[in-house]
This record gives sequence, C-alpha cells and structure tokens, in this order.
Amino acid sequence: MFGTASKGETDYAHDLVNHLTSDVLLLADRAFDSNKLLADIAAQGAQFLIRATSTRRPPVLALLPDGSYLTQIGSVRLRVIEAEVRSRTAHGDDFGGTYLLLTTLIDHRTDPADRLVGLYHERWEIETAYLALRHTLLKGRVRRSKDPVGLTQEMWGLLAIYQALRSMMVTAVETVPGCDPDRAGFTVALEAARDTVISIAGTTATAAAPFGRPDLVGHIGTRVLRALLPKRRMRLSARIVKCGTSRYAIWNRDERPRDSTPITAIVITVHPPTLPTVHAPDRALSGRWGQVCRVLAEKLQPGHARPRHRRKPWPHHHGACAQRLQRAALLLGTQRPTHPHGTEYVLPPSSEGP
Repeated sequence: MFGTASKGETDYAHDLVNHLTSDVLLLADRAFDSNKLLADIAAQGAQFLIRATSTRRPPVLALLPDGSYLTQIGSVRLRVIEAEVRSRTAHGDDFGGTYLLLTTLIDHRTDPADRLVGLYHERWEIETAYLALRHTLLKGRVRRSKDPVGLTQEMWGLLAIYQALRSMMVTAVETVPGCDPDRAGFTVALEAARDTVISIAGTTATAAAPFGRPDLVGHIGTRVLRALLPKRRMRLSARIVKCGTSRYAIWNRDERPRDSTPITAIVITVHPPTLPTVHAPDRALSGRWGQVCRVLAEKLQPGHARPRHRRKPWPHHHGACAQRLQRAALLLGTQRPTHPHGTEYVLPPSSEGP
C-alpha cells in the first residue's frame, strides 16, 4: 500500500486488512498491535504473529507448558510469548533483546513458542523486498513520472512484476525437496524474465508448454534452479536508523559491529510470566511502576496526611494522584498506603477502579 504522507503506516494497515484471507499468516512490528487492528485481522480469519509494545501487560488466563500463556485482548483470544533472543558472534560478543509476541496460533503443541520466535525473524524479509524494488528492478533510478497518476501506475507495475517473479521462484524451489526459498536468486529470475521479452526464449511450444502457450514459469524456474545461492549465513551488523531531529542521536546503543559479523549461535529463552500473589505485601514490583509504588510507600511525608480517626480526605492529593496512590496501596497488598511510622492515609473516593 502506498499513498500520501498525510496518512501513517497504521492507517494504511487498516486499509489492507480486507485483503487478508484465512490462509495468511501476518507478521508485523510493534506499531501494529492496536486492539482494533488485532480484532480486524482476526475477523478476517487470518492468523497473525505481531510484536507488542513493551508497555503492554496482557492478563494471564492460562499458563502453557512451553512458557507462553493465553490472554484476552478485547474480543480476541490470543497467546502471548515473552522471549529473550541473544546472538553470539565469532568474536565472543553477545547481542540481543526481549520480545513480546501476540499470536492467534494458540496451540503450543503444533506451534511451540521457540519456533514462533524464530519465525518472527522472517519479518525482516520485507527489507529484502525493498532492496529488490529499489536497486535490482530500478537499478537506483528515480521514477520517470512527473504526476501522481503516472507515479501510481509505475508503482503498481513494479509491485506486479515483483510479485510475479517471487511466485515463479517459489514454484521452482518447491520442486526440490528441502530447499530453502531463500536460495533462489531474484537477480537471476529477473534476467531470465527479461530474456523472454527481448528474445524468443521460453516462447516456443514444447512438451511442457502444449498448445503453443509459452512456459514462462518453466523457463525462469529452470534458470533459478541452475544458479541456486549458497545457504544463507547467519550474521549481524549495526542497524543504522536516520534521525530527522538530530544528527548526534545515538543510533547504535547496543554497540553492534559496523561490519557484517558471523553469528555462531542464537539462543532463544522463553520467559514464563510471573503470576501475582494475592495480598503479598513483600512481593517485588519491576519496572517503572514498581519504582513508583516503592516511592509512594516509603517516601511520603507524614505532614501530607491527616490521622485516620478524623476521616478527612487529603487536601493536596485529588484526582489522578489519589488514584495512583490507591492503586499502589492495592498492589503492595494494603488497603491504604501507610507511612513507615504507622500513620495511615485516607484517600478521597475515586470513580476509577484500581
């Protein structure tokens, strides 16, 4: 999908939902995990594996043996996989991060968590598609059209050619048992397709192409199978992200090597969720919210509260602040936040639940 810059990626994603079918597995990044988009994709009958933002905290409905768990987001029943992926290089360095994946593939027996984490890595194949469209098909040239209508026509032509070539490549590779489609060379397929245009290659009737119909798939597929690429190497390098606000922005925070570096091992560790214990005052809360709770419980000044027997609300803690204090008290296992010296605080009534 393409169009004006007045619409964002998520808006265009909603426009494409109607094109999904029940035989599609959609892979998407963190920006595409909104509740509405998830519900719309599930309503189409398509399966998805989408990375969620780190701020999501889905409720744990059932813990599965592989470390994943079932949850409910809106009206959609999903499975959540929390995993850490670490890549070890030949130089002994270790890089990686934590992933929170949402999927409609809820059966852990047919789709184990570690296999789905490895499958999510295939999402990066879209970068290969961008490379093929810009550098292989166009050879770096700028589109010739000078108006929106012509540009749209050119873009549809490029996408149609790319999709047709990829389909032919997969059809050819599937004739070789155990052959990875990644070994099919896009440049080889493109040159073979150009030969069918400028010459009579693949246009004559043969036994494989009866009734005079050209066997273009067979011609391109044969060329692809003759020049299969080596098995793809595991490697990593620094991911360079342009920053429009500052040229001094930190783009390589994990200090990845600038050059392509071989990977000796990829370790996937699935972390089961930490189930909360009801009324456990001493349990540790992690993250920013845990820090807020500890500050509220330990650093409040006694002068900000009134004694309990007077039963008067705090004069300086109304609205959202009071609601946060109430949530902190419940999370820490107490009905009311108390100061270390024993003074109990009475919160004003809140219209919002904990």
